[in-house]
Amino acid sequence: MKVRAILFVLLVACRLGAVAAQDQPASASAALPASAPSVRPLRPAKAAARPVEPQNHIEVTGQRDAVAQRRLSTAAKIVVTREEIEQYGDLSLADVIKRLPSVTVAGRPGRGGQIRMRGMGNGYTQILIDGERMPPGFAIDQLAPDQIERIEILRAPTAETGARAIAGTINIILREPLRQRGDELRLGVGSERGGLQPNASWTRNDGLGEHGTVNLNLSLSHGDQHTDTQTTTTATDLATGAVALQQQRLGRQHDLKSSAHLSSRLQWQLGGGDQFSLQPFAVLSQGHGQGEGVLTQVTGAPPFDTSSSASHNRSAIARLMLQWRQRLGEATRVDLRGNVGGFRADNDSQLTELSAAQPAPVLQQFTNTAVRDRSWSLTGKLSHTLYDAHSLVGGLEGEGVQRAENSLTQVNGTPTLADFDGDLTASTQRLAAYLQDEWDPSAAWSAYAGLRWESIRTRSASIGTPVANTGRVLTPLAHAVWRFNAPARDQLRFSLTRSYRPPTLGNLTALPRLSTLYPAPGANAAASPDRAGNPALRPELARGLDIALEHYLPAGGVLSISAFGRHINDLIRTVTALETVPWATAPRWVARPQNIGDADTQGVELDAKLRLDEVAADAWPVTLRGNLGFYRSQVSGVPGPNNRIDQQPKRSANVGGEYRLRSAPLTLGANLSSVPGYAVQQTELQSQTVDTTRVLDAFALWAVTPATKLRFSLSNALPRNYITSSTVLASGQSQTVHGNGPTYRVLALRLESRL
Repeated sequence: MKVRAILFVLLVACRLGAVAAQDQPASASAALPASAPSVRPLRPAKAAARPVEPQNHIEVTGQRDAVAQRRLSTAAKIVVTREEIEQYGDLSLADVIKRLPSVTVAGRPGRGGQIRMRGMGNGYTQILIDGERMPPGFAIDQLAPDQIERIEILRAPTAETGARAIAGTINIILREPLRQRGDELRLGVGSERGGLQPNASWTRNDGLGEHGTVNLNLSLSHGDQHTDTQTTTTATDLATGAVALQQQRLGRQHDLKSSAHLSSRLQWQLGGGDQFSLQPFAVLSQGHGQGEGVLTQVTGAPPFDTSSSASHNRSAIARLMLQWRQRLGEATRVDLRGNVGGFRADNDSQLTELSAAQPAPVLQQFTNTAVRDRSWSLTGKLSHTLYDAHSLVGGLEGEGVQRAENSLTQVNGTPTLADFDGDLTASTQRLAAYLQDEWDPSAAWSAYAGLRWESIRTRSASIGTPVANTGRVLTPLAHAVWRFNAPARDQLRFSLTRSYRPPTLGNLTALPRLSTLYPAPGANAAASPDRAGNPALRPELARGLDIALEHYLPAGGVLSISAFGRHINDLIRTVTALETVPWATAPRWVARPQNIGDADTQGVELDAKLRLDEVAADAWPVTLRGNLGFYRSQVSGVPGPNNRIDQQPKRSANVGGEYRLRSAPLTLGANLSSVPGYAVQQTELQSQTVDTTRVLDAFALWAVTPATKLRFSLSNALPRNYITSSTVLASGQSQTVHGNGPTYRVLALRLESRL
């Protein structure tokens, strides 16, 4: 794993911590509140000391409880509370997540993007909602932050949460009902480059008779965004250095998007620890976009001079989850959970390119796509405490997804894929079984062992592109925590795991998607290839090692340093090659995913959360939060340098804090996120660079009354251009596409009231 030096440093640090712990006075433990005991209770007389509650339903009532849950969990877990989620008044969940330890968000600041843990690219991070995998068609930014109760970050997989988590797992818990009746109303408006972004949310907590509670959340939002881009395409002869092609495209896009989010949790306590709950969830959204562009070409006549585009999209997601929990005895409980859902999306787009040299359009492209998904899942889990020490959990899971997609693309009135466009039907069936045991071998140790088996079968059918793919994975998992002797507040974590990343349905389906815009209408080049899937893809398998040293402060702060390593077999990467294809009479450049070999990735991460007066008695009560990650990786099937895991930076960092004034009901805070620029050699012929991303956010919260607050937020306070570049070596040329676009400040004002 090439992390021996890192592990040696951690072990030395642990040894020093143990020595220091022996020298601490016995009275030190008295400063820790009862809600976060300094040493975890060990082998009590009754099974209740090792709770059998599922991880995604343990109630977290405040920051101290979140720290206590992190400390007592055998598998490494970070809990982010409701207070932290709403602190900056973020309009998107991605903006909340980007400040969390080990997490980065790809793309332009403030525009959402792929969620990544430990710098690893798309698909390596498992995203769960209430412990369940996200439904088909669902994107993380379709959740409003007001709907979130808490966020849990698991850096290593467990048998119950699933092993599709090579980088880790982010579990998003939706709002939970309170017995106390009340309403919360939030009204806000944001502004980006003159476009207004109003939003509103309403939360209702109430009782349902004597034994029931209900929570209802409704969020409405509207976005108005302008985006400018500058794209430069250059082709250079490798032998002579002469520029064969140089184009510059200036584009401006205006997007309007409206959405409504509804979530609820209805819960009944049936007595004796039994419980039944219903969780409906729905999202409706629609958007319109208009764009215009100007093309200039240094060498030769441009294929067109100006372009215009228009798009319209509509989507709807609905999900209903039912859960029944019943105790079969003092030490045994059964949980049954069922899920049904649907997703539909309709997208229409039009592109027109005009040239001053001719009156008729050079290109008119129309694309219509309709997607319909139906999904279901069933989960059964049996929990049993054995000999007042072992917490055994076993479960069975089943899931099915049925997709129907209809797509039609026309260029100048002619279908581009007459033999491939049309109806695509696909289905995925997943079966899983797992068993895990959690126990305390001694007064200083807590241990966990788990085994999970999972099978995923994918089938699709369309004209000329059938797919049948089955993957089966067996994943053993082990975690352990060593707690230093009291009154020390240090503990050492170890994890040995196996995890995997399955190919997506889009990766497997060979249905092509044509590129028709470079360097001229109907042309095809390595820098802008057609795209298609690969039905022969195998899942990536990873062996993992995690180790962490944690120090807990008396008032609830925590300092942590951790190291990880992953060895990945059958790495999947998109490779561009010249192919003879059935959809064209001449060979075309096609980008499709392939298993290219093995990879290794390692990293060291530090995170801290504390108040200054915890370390210096006369300091201001300023709460500081920070995290820092260093990452490295190497892909064996790609020549160096920079043969890294795709989209993985070398570092990421966050530093921030907040201060509550003593003289006024005002809280001030700020956070700086930074990801330095990096280069990745994706294949022998392909490379990519991404420029530095640096984002400064700030907020001010004024408590007008105990029940009314006014929150002012400033996002991306120091905007800088978002710059990317990709290069392909092909046909004796170096073909480079360089993108450069500005980002913008976002101002927001929000009124929050408890009624």
